[in-house]
Amino acid sequence: MNLIQISDLSANDITNIWDMVGQADMQIQGRVAWSFEGNGIRTRTSFIQAFQELGLSFIELPNLLKTAERTTDLAAYLDDFYDVYVIRERNHERLAQFASDSRRPVINALSSLGHPCEVLTDAYYVNQQIAPIRQARICLWGPPSNVMLSWHELASVMEFQITQICEAAFHEEKPHVSYTSSISSSFDIVITDGWPGTYDNAEWSLTTAHLEQMGSPKFLPTPPFSIGKEIALDPVSYAGFTGYQQKNLLLPVQKAILLYLLNKTQS
Repeated sequence: MNLIQISDLSANDITNIWDMVGQADMQIQGRVAWSFEGNGIRTRTSFIQAFQELGLSFIELPNLLKTAERTTDLAAYLDDFYDVYVIRERNHERLAQFASDSRRPVINALSSLGHPCEVLTDAYYVNQQIAPIRQARICLWGPPSNVMLSWHELASVMEFQITQICEAAFHEEKPHVSYTSSISSSFDIVITDGWPGTYDNAEWSLTTAHLEQMGSPKFLPTPPFSIGKEIALDPVSYAGFTGYQQKNLLLPVQKAILLYLLNKTQS
């Protein structure tokens, strides 16, 4: 089983992963190959800590998928040395192809089309601390990004509705996603992400007034956030900011993901 996008999982898989979060005795034998494009400060920190706490051996393979080698050859040469791969690679199609070619689980630690571990962590927080995920009133603010695409997939897999507020040019027909360009209701939590590509429109910077219109919900800006772009306010000054402590959940959720995929493979 791979986790390249959230739609690789069933609703039952996700529930089982969340049920494993925080188990004190989580240990498993295995060998991890990890490769992180770019900085990936928080994801890198929490995954390396997860490897250590689970008792896994781990080796960094820098720029694993940047080579000109075919993914089928990479997998054939490397699979005997590793039990799982954790890869941060912007080229989503090449990452997905490597996962298809490999006999080992491959975990997407971020690609251009998804950030599944981040979103499974954020959704776990919502489910535990705000409201059951199928009942929570969730708003995504701004144009679609890899984080938001993973939220769309999660809503489809677990069959709940989310609202995305953004320019009309980005609206599309999607199951379980309601697009709008205006605020017409209250929410339990609002999530932002860095603007994709060259997008730049100050009219869509989230303000304190916008949050007040939405009933002063919890606010989760996906780091690294940019004040003056996707958000106009300093989120730390907002009473509903959930950022710093909430991201500590990356570690236990990533541990649960690793344990679940490895157990599924070895069983």
